[in-house]
Amino acid sequence: MKARPVVLIAAALVLLGGSLGYVLHARQRGGGPRLAAAESSFTLDEAGLYYRDGATGRVARSPGVPDGPSCVRFYAAGDRALCLRALSGTPARTQAVVYDRRFTELQTVTVPGIPNRARVSASGHLLSWTTFAVGDSYAAGTFSTRTSILDLRTGYLVKSIESIPLTVDGSRYHAADVNFWGVGFAADDNRFYATVSTGGRTHLVEGDLKAWSARTLRENVECPSLSPDGTRIAFKKKVSADPAAPWRLHVLELDGMREHPLAESRSVDDQAAWLDGGTLGYALPAREGRGTDVWSVPADGGGTPHLLVAGASSPVAVAAAPD
Repeated sequence: MKARPVVLIAAALVLLGGSLGYVLHARQRGGGPRLAAAESSFTLDEAGLYYRDGATGRVARSPGVPDGPSCVRFYAAGDRALCLRALSGTPARTQAVVYDRRFTELQTVTVPGIPNRARVSASGHLLSWTTFAVGDSYAAGTFSTRTSILDLRTGYLVKSIESIPLTVDGSRYHAADVNFWGVGFAADDNRFYATVSTGGRTHLVEGDLKAWSARTLRENVECPSLSPDGTRIAFKKKVSADPAAPWRLHVLELDGMREHPLAESRSVDDQAAWLDGGTLGYALPAREGRGTDVWSVPADGGGTPHLLVAGASSPVAVAAAPD
């Protein structure tokens, strides 16, 4: 994904979600979305579906009032939540804010680009975010991403994982157009999965934080999301040359690398979230008006898509606070 004219970037951001389209529109007007802190009564202590409310830009719990903080992208796991905010002004900048379960702000990191993807490991120890950047001179005609990883155990921040030694198809690989996005963490807080793009192709990569290395596993895998049991990856697969509807959600079994399409036949440009061991949640353009709606679909390829929340994005299932 690297730099194109603003009109094409705007179109891509609409595909990435109505909230991002709003961010770009506000930036072009010289302003930005209003930022709000969480109400004191809003916490992660109650189990359920949390999401970003499109009307207010704030995090909500279903069913309920959006009393959480303002975010463009949101995710939570363990005892931590991650909120990506778009800062006003140029060049584009993203504020990644780390919270505890009561939405006390623990840390803030400002990075270049527009908010795109956010993930927290199951333990809450590792966080990752991807921003959508423009202006890389070596890649005229394409988009660019920047993906960071923050280890809360040590405080160490990897500003861009593009520096990680990469092996493609068994050979050490070097190229100027390498981009990573959509990180998801395994339960060991060491392995991670992500998308890498290079040479016009996308790959699923498995990374090792301790060894600081990454290797490709399979081609044509974007925005991987690891199942709670660590055996399957949900992802979007390019199935069409139509730029308006290129992807379809699939699930890949890591043991044997078998994949199957899901019952959701519409093109999903999102990093789907596992709501439980058998259900995926994701955002799609709203059926009426601007923005997105949150849908769910069974992970086994059967069933039918189900509308969960209208006017929403960034779905995540949060477990109850431990006793």
